[in-house]
Amino acid sequence: MSELKNAITSLFGADARKDDNQYPLDVPLYHVPVERFAEAAKAMKNSGARLVAEWASDEILFRRGFGVFACYAKASEYLIIKADLPENDPTFPSITKKFVPAYRFERQIKSLMGIEPTGHPDLRPWIKHEDWQKDVYPLRKSFDVKQPLKRIKGEYQFIKADGEGVYEIPVGPVHAGIIEPGHFRFQAVGEDIINLEEKLGYVHKGIEKRFETMSWMDGAKLAGRVSGDSTAAHSIAYCRAVEAISKTNPPERALWLRALMLERERITNHLGDLGAIANDAAFAFILYQFSRLKEHILRTNYKLFGHRFMMDKVIPGGVNVDLTPEGRDIILNELESFEKEFEKLVTIYDENPSLEDRLRGTGILTPEKAKELCVVGFVARASGQNQDSRIQSPFPPYDRIIPKIRVLNSGDVHARAWVRIEEIRDSIRIIREILKTMPAGEAASGFNQPLPDKAGFAVVEGWRGEIVYWVQSGAKGEINRCMVRDPSSVNWIALEEAIHGNIVPDFPLCNKSFNQSYSGNDL
Repeated sequence: MSELKNAITSLFGADARKDDNQYPLDVPLYHVPVERFAEAAKAMKNSGARLVAEWASDEILFRRGFGVFACYAKASEYLIIKADLPENDPTFPSITKKFVPAYRFERQIKSLMGIEPTGHPDLRPWIKHEDWQKDVYPLRKSFDVKQPLKRIKGEYQFIKADGEGVYEIPVGPVHAGIIEPGHFRFQAVGEDIINLEEKLGYVHKGIEKRFETMSWMDGAKLAGRVSGDSTAAHSIAYCRAVEAISKTNPPERALWLRALMLERERITNHLGDLGAIANDAAFAFILYQFSRLKEHILRTNYKLFGHRFMMDKVIPGGVNVDLTPEGRDIILNELESFEKEFEKLVTIYDENPSLEDRLRGTGILTPEKAKELCVVGFVARASGQNQDSRIQSPFPPYDRIIPKIRVLNSGDVHARAWVRIEEIRDSIRIIREILKTMPAGEAASGFNQPLPDKAGFAVVEGWRGEIVYWVQSGAKGEINRCMVRDPSSVNWIALEEAIHGNIVPDFPLCNKSFNQSYSGNDL
């Protein structure tokens, strides 16, 4: 399937130049003239592609100025379009009018790299807050990470709504409980929400910049901390991109072990969210029971892998921990008792009329809107999108142990919860198959240092959805750029859409059903 590639090459002809330094080879990168960058986006839109990510790189050390990239996907085909920008004119035509997710990607490019998307309708800062120096761009090579930034006086201009009875409710950035910081600005009439605007960036840590100061091996540890509840998924995605750029082939057993960690991470996070959703509908019993089941699995993780969340276990070239035959039996016994208790609790959850009343019809993201917003993961599957990277871009053992995708069309809180129930059931099946068919052998191989000026790309289906990494080596083979796209980077905007027409008291329920990552978005 090369539908996207054919669309670009037939439209651009000699103006589309394939980059031979991009890996893996089945994810091609084409250079197009910067003035035709939006034209390429239009061709992708007409081909039915979704926008996966949009980012920029500082390539001045290569004497190339800047690069701006857009990654598109349709089914199993991924394609990257790049426009090269001269150092003295860092601008490119915005693609926001073609793809909604570009709205925030391009604000972030402007804020952190200082490259301006011409024609963008809203260039308020994103991630980099208004009280940062305006002419300082942290992702540029000229930025000195050792120099503290001066704080300036600035004010963020939220979108306003006027009319009789309209009032605002500011929520956050500091919230009750232990969730991360983020600001939600509501406009409402009575209890009805007429608009929600999110403001994020409060946990910006300079992660993408930090990668550039690290070795390829140590980068795996940082990737595992991009979003702490997805440590296995992020570190696997990073390592797969690094292995692509360095032509490193991990042993088969390592791939099986990585999938085992991914599925255990999926189960524990889905359990936590299902409990939290029920708790926000005042059914605390489910929260306590699912939390108890989650805790059992986390303790088993610690016993078998040395860390409750399996942090720092995935490395370029494989994994640094193996599973013994006794460990295999522990997991199988655990699954047997877990499955029985889980099904009993699902029956209680499903037959509770109060939960049904609160969850069904609340926070609807329609299939049409989900497609327009290019959402991913369980949010997409709950809104009619048949999309799962384990199917569309599989690595072993997912090419042999095929995940069963459950797609619902109602797009409400109930659908986002029920898809996760089905995914827990399927993860149990996948783990059993992994343990039954896991090949013997080493858990890690050697790691090849990347050659200079190469690029690697990878996607992994974490529990939230598709995680994307793009890495680029510098003139000495070091990390020149590491782009991270967490599922939340595209799904956050869907929460703003799903809340329209709901009442204010249902916002926590809607928010919990998405459970976006602040840290994974703010980087």
